[in-house]
Amino acid sequence: MFRRDYIVRMIEDMTAMIAKVLTLKQERKTTEALWEVDELLGRHFRLNSRLLNSLSVEDIIDMFRLGNVLESDKLQGVARLLKEEADIYRAAGNADEALFRSMRSLHLFLYADLHGADREMLDMTAEIDGLLGEVEGYSLPVKTERLLLPYMESLGRYAKAEDSLYRLREQGENVADEGRKLYGRLLQQPPELLELGGLPLEEVRQGQEEWDRLNFAQEKQPVQDGELKP
Repeated sequence: MFRRDYIVRMIEDMTAMIAKVLTLKQERKTTEALWEVDELLGRHFRLNSRLLNSLSVEDIIDMFRLGNVLESDKLQGVARLLKEEADIYRAAGNADEALFRSMRSLHLFLYADLHGADREMLDMTAEIDGLLGEVEGYSLPVKTERLLLPYMESLGRYAKAEDSLYRLREQGENVADEGRKLYGRLLQQPPELLELGGLPLEEVRQGQEEWDRLNFAQEKQPVQDGELKP
């Protein structure tokens, strides 16, 4: 009951803050808008913006662990506030600060989702879609891309999951086995769901063949002079 009451209060406070920040952004009161976010960070999470943005995403995540349990809904609350900061900086024309926060917010949202956060609480899917739109054209960190792949698969956005798989491969990640498992799972899905996910059954079969071919060729590449064999 206590946890539910806390989450309800957090959502109510966040909703009120976002409405107030919207007005401040329209009035170009950037500093005041950032203060509103900072005040809410302190009230609910005992954080401030300076500290939050100086920590790595791994350190932020660790702050919300209780033993082996992650407070995933609190983590997505922090992710939402980082997104709000990004929106404030973007409205003020500070693209670098906005991008920095958008990338971090995306990672935290995806991590929270992977660990059981309530997607309906803060309309997480829409928030993540918005963030993906903001960072489009930029390479995601590998650690974030690795979270994005299972997220897209869980939503049934199979073509997007395949895109993520190939981006990981292009960044030099060893995802040969992950790819095989992904195509194996896709082949178990009903054809109509594959169609809805942007990857019809025939394309899945072709993708699996291409993936096997690419990785077989890579695994068979001769060792270059000076390289150590595994």
